[in-house]
Amino acid sequence: MKVLLSAGVLKACSQSGFCRRGRALADRAKNNATTWHSPYSVDSKSLSLASDRAFLTAAVKSEVYPDIKFSLEVRVHDDGVVRVRMDEVDGLKKRYDEASKWALAAEPSISTHIRWKVDSSAARAVFGQNAEHEVVVEFKPLRVVLNKDGREQVVVNGRGLLHMEHFRNKAVEEPEKESSEESSEVQEVFKVTNPNGWFEGDSEDAYWEETFGSWADSKPKGPESLSLDIDFPRHGHVYGIPQHATSLDLPTTTGENPFFSEPYRFYNADVYEYLASATTSLYGSVPVMHAHSADSTVAIFNAVGSETWIDVEHPTAQSTHTQWISESGILDLFILPGPSSTDVFRQYSGLTGAAPLPAHWALGYHQCRWNYVSSDDIRGVQKRFDEEDMPFDVLWLDIEYAKDHQYMIWNPITFPDPVEMIKDVAALGRKMVVIVDPHLKRVDDYPVYKQAKKLDILVKQKNGKDDYEGRCWPGSSSWVDFFNPASWDFWKSLFRTKKGYFSKWSWTESTEDIHIWNDMNEPSVFGGPETTMPKDLIHYGGWEHRDVHNIYGMSLPKITSEGLIARGKTPKRPFVLTRSFFAGSQRYGAMWTGDNLGTWDHMAVGIKMVLSNGIAGMPFAGSDVGGFFGDPEPDMLIRWYWVGAFSPFFRAHAHHQTKRREPYLLDEPHKSTVRSILRLRYSLLPVWYTAFHETSVTGLPLLRPHYVMFPQDEAGFSIDDQFYVGSSGLLAKPVTRPGVTEETVYLPEDKVYYDYFTYHTYRGSAKGKHVVVPAALHQLPLLVRGGSIIPTRERPRRASSLMHRDPFTLRIALDSSLTAQGELYLDDGTTYAYNRGHLTWRGLSVDMISNGAELRLTNTDLALATSRSAVQGNPHHHQNNGGLSEFRSDNPFQTSIVSVRVERVIILGLPGKPRRVAVEGNAGGSGGSGGDLDWVFGPGVAAVQGSGDGVASVLAIKDPGLGIATDWAIRITL
Repeated sequence: MKVLLSAGVLKACSQSGFCRRGRALADRAKNNATTWHSPYSVDSKSLSLASDRAFLTAAVKSEVYPDIKFSLEVRVHDDGVVRVRMDEVDGLKKRYDEASKWALAAEPSISTHIRWKVDSSAARAVFGQNAEHEVVVEFKPLRVVLNKDGREQVVVNGRGLLHMEHFRNKAVEEPEKESSEESSEVQEVFKVTNPNGWFEGDSEDAYWEETFGSWADSKPKGPESLSLDIDFPRHGHVYGIPQHATSLDLPTTTGENPFFSEPYRFYNADVYEYLASATTSLYGSVPVMHAHSADSTVAIFNAVGSETWIDVEHPTAQSTHTQWISESGILDLFILPGPSSTDVFRQYSGLTGAAPLPAHWALGYHQCRWNYVSSDDIRGVQKRFDEEDMPFDVLWLDIEYAKDHQYMIWNPITFPDPVEMIKDVAALGRKMVVIVDPHLKRVDDYPVYKQAKKLDILVKQKNGKDDYEGRCWPGSSSWVDFFNPASWDFWKSLFRTKKGYFSKWSWTESTEDIHIWNDMNEPSVFGGPETTMPKDLIHYGGWEHRDVHNIYGMSLPKITSEGLIARGKTPKRPFVLTRSFFAGSQRYGAMWTGDNLGTWDHMAVGIKMVLSNGIAGMPFAGSDVGGFFGDPEPDMLIRWYWVGAFSPFFRAHAHHQTKRREPYLLDEPHKSTVRSILRLRYSLLPVWYTAFHETSVTGLPLLRPHYVMFPQDEAGFSIDDQFYVGSSGLLAKPVTRPGVTEETVYLPEDKVYYDYFTYHTYRGSAKGKHVVVPAALHQLPLLVRGGSIIPTRERPRRASSLMHRDPFTLRIALDSSLTAQGELYLDDGTTYAYNRGHLTWRGLSVDMISNGAELRLTNTDLALATSRSAVQGNPHHHQNNGGLSEFRSDNPFQTSIVSVRVERVIILGLPGKPRRVAVEGNAGGSGGSGGDLDWVFGPGVAAVQGSGDGVASVLAIKDPGLGIATDWAIRITL
């Protein structure tokens, strides 16, 4: 059992009143299992069914508080997602009910085809392609169940832990002082006789005030927490609920021999040097959990923005119990029925939106440091990268660019020529990212603060009138309240490079080549309770900060990204990096894993965290290469560059007290190794961009763990140190331990895999198999799954913007049936013209023909065949309304790359030397006209079964002269 907390900085459950109450409720239920029951029941007489939609409403009664009214809504959406909402009715105050407005891309459509059936004990609705799913609302006690084929999949309130603390008036009692075992702090426990003690407990534990350190939370609304048990009776593995530094397959926190003793906590916080294995809060919160078994995948999304603790238990190896304890808010639960993981990703992205296609350059390498100290420093870094032939796309500026930490105001001494500096970077095809935080220095000569104060859009003190004053990088600071609609146009207008129509001031000393880094947006408050805002501060609408804390971090990148889109005449894709996030944040940009350490443990857990974020719908993620803190020795730094090169977001970053560690400063052979790693990343950009295209359309994660790829292979359900890159067929296992020269890779299927670099073959088995792969410092275990086609661009360039007209190499890894499939997606990489069909989406395929006497390699137009899937098909996405209605192969982008050709084709695993390789008929594009091609063959191991291991045979076709964006076929006669 691990007990890991940042002692004295972050709370344990025992130091949080509502968490103590929630866990105590679970203990009472467990200790009184034979008599325990939920006091909540549905008043069947109040039941109302919509005549035209799958929409049920009813009143809910509590036997412990019969005079308190609750309402229940259950809806079934068009895609089978079940939404359960419960709220207090006519209470003394109102519970926060707006979390879903921020999380959801749009209000989901309720099914008009599904109908409820009601009897004396329950209401039922059957749905699914084969009527395999059923949602049951049991009346007494209230219990909501999702069934599949007559078996329970998700059970809500099955253990009777549902408790919505109602608003009440404070009893006049004198408190006794008690000290908790886990903390030396004195806790106030009101000794009030409670006739409902069997359920709520005998004492008013931290109902009305709570202290932590020197801070007191006034709790003016009293108790309002929500406890809920959500169980998965047939699923023994759960994933998701980022952000936590732990395994992908979530370890237990309660029950028999739990791995952790503390629940997983959602309370976005500025946690520097965080532990590499803990349930502690980190920077972001996405309350979505997947539950998986060999039979199916289901998920839940709990739309709550307040502090939340989650206990996980496995009563058996095949089942999971969870308890969710939130400080405030209504119950707004989405049950995602699956039944496959692909279905779950589609359902979740249908709710919160899929991550949009980023700018192509954003997938390149980013170089950052706290801080590049001057405009000359920036120019010098760029010059050194180019002298060493190391590609990169983005240079970053941390907080020291800003005069007195007044964001968007350049320090005139160190950055006297910001626009010229930006243009110097852009002249070589690159971009810059500059930090802008949500706190504003409280001085009247700072135009951003002055205008925000005038507009009255700053977070308020608990009296709801005066602006809150806290401390952050600028010293005395106030925070923009992005929940206030009046802040939105103001903030967006700041990014105009010419004087804005709305604001009296805008960032005219910038260009459209500047993009934004939103940091400290948990929000971080130096010296505040748990390094953040007091919970009783007031936001727009009268909501307390406790209600919206985990959402605040999302609000800043949302408005920032909208401002970047709006700043130019032609909308361009923004790049916004956020440290804090919530469900739906994927719509607005990338995230990273925060202030990590330069240690092997942090390197390893960063991979797990990025995988977890992908599971929760936020795929554009990465960890700081090298670690933010510390000075990693060269071997570790090399390994970290391998990790970064196979992360969606690839950035090196470092604390200002670390040694400078730009890769060109390394000695040989380490410098050349990093150069090779960077060039590999750039050569694979077509793979990354194509994978991101698929993610933007389907919601599938960019990095795919084994349980997603092979959902019935139980041996892979807990693997989180190797992963697949989209549907490309690339399987990577970065080395995260010192002194390694070889690594073990798990192959989950009876299929041949090829080493990406050496073409050595490895064969899996139907029962799964571990193979040993070379992994010296200059090597990465990177395998290509048989049956895959990998399109690359091999010419070294200093930035990705210079690659758009480079030719392609096709690496074809045949499977045992001598077939292969692949895709390539391209567009202009910067604008939203792809939504108008200005794109190229190609299907690459190798098939056997002529009764096995020939192989046929084809390049066909996928967009023409499946235009509705060519772009983001999520109807909720703000840039597109659900795919292309039609596609033209002569669209401007495809026409612009008609001369871009395939310069080489490499085919691995042929059974023998071909007799002929020729273009079929009259091939189009880039001069291809049919006829024999120039090729060489190297004998080796074949892909077919029984060929053993060794280096594969290699057929290299030299410059076939065929256009990448045109239809053609090559025949290989065996």
